[in-house]
Amino acid sequence: MKDYIAVDWGSTQLRGWLIRNGQCVETKQLPMGITRLNGRSPADVFAEHLAPWRGAQALPVLMAGMIGSDAGWQAVPYLDCPTAIDAPGRQLCAVAEGVWIIPGLKIEQDGDFNVMRGEETQLLGACQLAPAECYVLPGTHCKWVQVVGGGVRHFATAMTGELHHLLMTQSLIGKGLPAQQPDDAAFEWGLEKGLAQPSLISELFVARAARVLGGLAASSVSDYLSGLLIGAEVATLGQRFRTSAVTLVGEPALNARYGRAMKARGMMVNSCSGDEALLAGMARIMHEQD
Repeated sequence: MKDYIAVDWGSTQLRGWLIRNGQCVETKQLPMGITRLNGRSPADVFAEHLAPWRGAQALPVLMAGMIGSDAGWQAVPYLDCPTAIDAPGRQLCAVAEGVWIIPGLKIEQDGDFNVMRGEETQLLGACQLAPAECYVLPGTHCKWVQVVGGGVRHFATAMTGELHHLLMTQSLIGKGLPAQQPDDAAFEWGLEKGLAQPSLISELFVARAARVLGGLAASSVSDYLSGLLIGAEVATLGQRFRTSAVTLVGEPALNARYGRAMKARGMMVNSCSGDEALLAGMARIMHEQD
């Protein structure tokens, strides 16, 4: 079994896994995403933090994420969808000897535009861990992906995580709030409203009005807003994708929140860890290089 280095290099974080005999023996997580390099080149950061792992063997390195964007090491072209789910692993982009970036996927047809980088590798792993025809990858920008016959037919993006952050930090809804506390009842209330009224045009302001009028604790606004946004996303995209079964691919706590919304809509839900899916996808790509 081949030894190699797997890298998830996003906008804010650089994460690496040293794989030997199919097992992770060492990890790195550094706040050195491509937007935080402070003028340093990705090649220099790679040489300092990842190259020492390669050793005398010059272990191969697979990288996924925003490192392949026009702000990263090298702009790697997206692959057009529909495409085979394993197509990215067959069209790697070399940026140094034994160092490759996995291409992302794009939708560009009939006025519909979308892109992903990093999630294509998670998808490849998830299709082995928890096969499905619809995958949802919660996060800052949540992806909904339709897979048919081993191919990625279509996908959509919901900026749910980013919207939550912006509303809590840059809008009147979040102004002057105390430290936020977990509140399951507030999340459920928001979830019910989001599922019932997914347009959000009139419901967003309720997060402020209910707090001002004493109907929502000031420390519970974040969970209420989380429920509202996730509920609206699931109501909207669940209807668009017309699916009754979904595999969630992400961090367990966030998977659980999405799972509650989906089950309330009558969907069957499976799930797997985003990191496990990523590493399974990397392993499959490396295996196919032999």
